Amino acid sequence: MITTPVLSEERSPPVVRDYLSYSAINTYRSCPLRYYFRYIEQLPEKTVSAALVFGSAIHTALEYWFRERLMGNPEPDLDLLLAAYQEEWKQRDQDNIRFGKSDSLDSLGQLAERVLRTFLESDIARPEGTVLGVEEELRQSLIEDCPEILARLDLIVETDDAVVVTDFKTSRSKWSSMQAEQSAEQLLLYGELVKDLVPGKPLQLEFAVVTKTKQPTIERYPVATDQQKVARTRVMLAQVWSGMRSGLFYPVPSPMNCAGCPFQEPCRKWSG
Repeated sequence: MITTPVLSEERSPPVVRDYLSYSAINTYRSCPLRYYFRYIEQLPEKTVSAALVFGSAIHTALEYWFRERLMGNPEPDLDLLLAAYQEEWKQRDQDNIRFGKSDSLDSLGQLAERVLRTFLESDIARPEGTVLGVEEELRQSLIEDCPEILARLDLIVETDDAVVVTDFKTSRSKWSSMQAEQSAEQLLLYGELVKDLVPGKPLQLEFAVVTKTKQPTIERYPVATDQQKVARTRVMLAQVWSGMRSGLFYPVPSPMNCAGCPFQEPCRKWSG
């Protein structure tokens, strides 16, 4: 078990997990203290945004759709996808969900119906080739002296020409090419884990972005496997892990970081 150095004489060293997810890496880069509260202290999160629950529920419905295809079962209809969406909400503590000013459980349910209907009508729902994995969990060491990287791949499809890895995102609006480029690190890391899954076939990485608009859209954004960017991502990972291992935890106050943070109270009490 890897631990950080002792931060004070009064406290035992916090335990660091023996693996890292991209979510954990991104949390540390955004605010190291938030990472500390969530992943090391494992403090309960008093609130969760309805947007986050909505995204998770849409993912649950899409997972159900592709898993049924993987098993060779008949395609689920819209009602079944909505039932999978609703099941995710039922698993949550409703009192802890923070809704936006114009959102409610009913309005998001209506949005989910539009989103899932759009999905069913898109070619993304019926990819060419063979589905190899749905929410496939891969774990592997990529850098010496760093923990293993844990990835959960939304969809892996083998076509005649390539192995295609698709990561689904929900967004308030369409992505720009810059947004796709800025998000590429996640898929580049995932690509390193899956590149040898089918020897001899090239790897294709893509985001499938679902917009949460009145008329939802689903668009693909390919991510080029640029070796220079892969090397840069590896350096970033090593630097982030160095900070974690050294016990380098500090707040990064900003309107974006703090407005919806579930750890505002312990953050205010934090004294280093």
